[in-house]
Amino acid sequence: MSDYLPEEVVLQILCRLPVKSLIRFRCVSKLWNSLITTSAFIDSHLTQSLSLPSNSNKLIVSRGDFRAIDIYEFIHDDNNVSDSSFHQFQNVEFPLSLSYYRLIGSVNGLFCLCEKERIILWNPCIRKFITLPKTNRAVINGFGFDARTNDYKVVSIAPKPRPLVEVYSLKEGAWRKTSAGDSLSPGIMFQCCNGAAFINGAVHFQVTDRINTRGLEVCPFILSFDFGDEVFRMISLPEFVLRAQLQFEIFGFRGSLSLVCYTRMFSNCCSIWVMKEYDVVKTWSKLCTVDLCGVIRRVLGFRKNDHVIVEADDAKLFSYDPQSKQVKNLGIYGRSFKSCADNYVESLVLLNKPVLFDKANDALSLWVGSSKRKFWVESEDESVRDKETIRKLKKAMVDQQEEIATLKIEITSLKSQMAILKSQSLLVQQWSNQVENTSSGVGDVGS
Repeated sequence: MSDYLPEEVVLQILCRLPVKSLIRFRCVSKLWNSLITTSAFIDSHLTQSLSLPSNSNKLIVSRGDFRAIDIYEFIHDDNNVSDSSFHQFQNVEFPLSLSYYRLIGSVNGLFCLCEKERIILWNPCIRKFITLPKTNRAVINGFGFDARTNDYKVVSIAPKPRPLVEVYSLKEGAWRKTSAGDSLSPGIMFQCCNGAAFINGAVHFQVTDRINTRGLEVCPFILSFDFGDEVFRMISLPEFVLRAQLQFEIFGFRGSLSLVCYTRMFSNCCSIWVMKEYDVVKTWSKLCTVDLCGVIRRVLGFRKNDHVIVEADDAKLFSYDPQSKQVKNLGIYGRSFKSCADNYVESLVLLNKPVLFDKANDALSLWVGSSKRKFWVESEDESVRDKETIRKLKKAMVDQQEEIATLKIEITSLKSQMAILKSQSLLVQQWSNQVENTSSGVGDVGS
């Protein structure tokens, strides 16, 4: 490729390509494979992806089926009033099967899932995941990104008998204890069923403080854990929410902290509040009211056009327009209280982490230890595991031949584009030379 364009130009072109193409282009040469899997390139590609408007139009929706297996789907979300785009979705292969994994959170295309004591980090776009080492006695987990160190982290909190806080660093590949738990009240109660939201560099939990002598819940608030300095902070709720004793869930709305508030008794509506300036209590503002219409059960998230994704009593998902109060069926359904929706951006995060073989062929997971690494597999029978591995590798060879054929076509197209760019560059250079010669001639005549 150096015969056509400088390496810097090739790098800029590659940064603008979709992830699927980059995965294939790793087979072009050792140089390209080394380039695409570097941390610097992965970061540059993510920065480029986040800057493209088209990458803000994708949602990932999770729903559970009757077998309690998670089903994930990519959906293109735009301003189409008819919502026809929601009927064209792409199924996402879940890394593990026959188990229910709870979504802890997602950042930059990387998902954190938990099943009992097992936590995995999963990038569905590159079909790759890693399994984290077990923590001591975790109950509450949060996931986020530390922009200061360019590191993805998981916080694990065991509130009782004494708060124990551990942080897993993807860069370090290990858990470590922190002193953050010393600042927590002994009567703190986490509402773990409502999940947590990552906003402004911190993960946010719904908590209450309990009076031990009377067993009463008092002072509900939001507890944030900053992944930069790794400390807890308290964020107060809007006065109206406190006075009305509303139940709430935490979401992110266009990068701002937001609440969806429900009354404790059956009600016909719920309210959505947004903190316009982070950690400034007086900037809490009521965004809109969602008319539950006796059918809508709960709010799942927000769309690009400010419509709200909601779940109905029959577990079907709808799009709700707060202005017209119209509800439209999205053609997606699952199990009650098993669905969630979040914005999604494609990324190469985890691509530079080692695995046995690619997840496209149901790859084995990687167990990352602090001092040494070892591979972890589902099967306890070594002979069965080896036969299954050989079968998957054979299937991978067949699939790879198809990938190579497609890759050759894409490379030919890319070469053509680069040749055109080179021709255009030569024409510009020739034109520039002619302009200089003409200017020189005019100067001579004038003299």
